[in-house]
Amino acid sequence: MNFPENVKYTKDHEWIKIEGNIGTIGITEHAAGELGDVVYIDIPDAAAEVSMHDTFGTIEAVKTVADLFSPVSGRITEVNTALNDAPETVNQDPYGEGWIVKMELTHMDELSELMDAAAYREMVGQ
Repeated sequence: MNFPENVKYTKDHEWIKIEGNIGTIGITEHAAGELGDVVYIDIPDAAAEVSMHDTFGTIEAVKTVADLFSPVSGRITEVNTALNDAPETVNQDPYGEGWIVKMELTHMDELSELMDAAAYREMVGQ
């Protein structure tokens, strides 16, 4: 299982990669594996202001539907619309082309509450 060192992780199995004040967000490889084949992603408001831990959408897999939780506070600036036609990309490349949203961060200090790769790996028992 892949645990990139250049992202931060949440206990809800989302990841965020920071570039300046923009965060790219997706679900972890562990979460994608637990969900099974992803068939649909719903982000109802592509310009939403969200707070840390808020739900910003849902991800539907063959097995279940799960909420997507924001790892930090900010404003969604971009949704990966390529997932509309190829939601399975989340399973195939969760840390690359399978990203879900990009967000402009409003509280950079919240990043200190997230896990690094070693802590996340330990949490999921890897």
